[in-house]
Amino acid sequence: MKNTKMMVVGFISAVAISVALSTSLLAKNNTADSAEASVEASRLQSLAKFTKVLGIVEQYNVDGLSIDQLIDKSLQGMLSNLDAHSNYMDKKSYDNLKTQTDGEFGGLGITVGMRDNALTVIAPIEGTPADKAGIKAGDIILKINDKATLSMTIDDAVGVMRGVPKTPIDLTIVRKGAAEPLKFHIIRDIITVESVYTRIIGNNILYIRVTSFDKKVATDVKKAIKKHAAKSKGIVLDLRNNPGGLLDQAVELTDLFVNEGVIVSQKGRNKADDISYSATKSATITDLPLVVLVNEGSASASEIVSGALQDLKRAVIVGEKTFGKGSVQVVMPVTETEAIKLTIARYYLPSGRTIQAVGVAPDIEVIAGEIKNHDKAFNIKEADLKKHLESELEKNDGMIDVTEANATNKTIITPDQLNKDIQLKEGVDIIKALIIVKGK
Repeated sequence: MKNTKMMVVGFISAVAISVALSTSLLAKNNTADSAEASVEASRLQSLAKFTKVLGIVEQYNVDGLSIDQLIDKSLQGMLSNLDAHSNYMDKKSYDNLKTQTDGEFGGLGITVGMRDNALTVIAPIEGTPADKAGIKAGDIILKINDKATLSMTIDDAVGVMRGVPKTPIDLTIVRKGAAEPLKFHIIRDIITVESVYTRIIGNNILYIRVTSFDKKVATDVKKAIKKHAAKSKGIVLDLRNNPGGLLDQAVELTDLFVNEGVIVSQKGRNKADDISYSATKSATITDLPLVVLVNEGSASASEIVSGALQDLKRAVIVGEKTFGKGSVQVVMPVTETEAIKLTIARYYLPSGRTIQAVGVAPDIEVIAGEIKNHDKAFNIKEADLKKHLESELEKNDGMIDVTEANATNKTIITPDQLNKDIQLKEGVDIIKALIIVKGK
């Protein structure tokens, strides 16, 4: 009898638990359904609001724009308000993007980005028309010819600046420290860039300059290191005014110097966009002391390299804070002639910090400039002036043109050149100290 009673009680308890679990699951399902229904209702309300506003603008706007034009402007506004790098591309913009690497196009040789909603020069590329004209990193482009840039997207601005080689263009620039806007008259040209070049400093320091991250950067740097391996005791890697380029080249370049650890990772809203890039021991070719030079013109791939080497304690970073461009964009076609460029992820350095809008702060901050050596300044007494000038005139025919010598010397950096670049001079001094420490 007791057993029967216990079985009944047990059965009732099991039924009660089952009912409770079913009720709990039903409540969760109801909650999920309710949340989904709420999101759907909100979406419908928002679409209804957009349609209503669209109808009002179409009916009453003084310019009488068509529905297609209004939709395009709506899409442009939505994408451009997400972040500085997302935008909607109409047929013209999309065609420009698709043909950027086809044929020969005249350009200025600058990379631009949006900073505080202003079209800003990330960096001029060495030897290009913009560089020769005196455009600097951090310059704000106020006008292109007579057209203001305030309402332009990056792609629009690039499209206007690109043109037939040997044709002129005027840029109105706002520069920090300048009392009023500066105007530059520049002649477009075919942009050809020497992405990697090397020099020797003293007897044992290898200077490697990387101007942009094209598809051969890692290979060229690797060749340079191996070529000078016998005599090199330290390396200065110059990434100043390098606006970036290919991610895989940034990873491969960093991998030449580090043999383990995460170099960079990208994380987005969707897990499918999360990727991590790690160093490999087999790719590492040197453990020499390393200094990396950066400035506000160092962006994107340059920031990945300098930031990773900093986090992994592999290099001393010298110069000024970098630009802060650490996001990933993809182009998604909407129709056959239109597309959107959308930010889908951000880059993160080995320590987990982001680059976006923050940049990489150098370990040792050095403002760009020239070393003034007052001890060697021209200082002569009036009584000796005539005699001094006569002796100088006698030597004139045999005098070396320093400017010409520097321009044609493709193998070394002289002490005089070092004194004209305080950031490089500081980097070299640090390398010399690291070489001494390593020797001990």
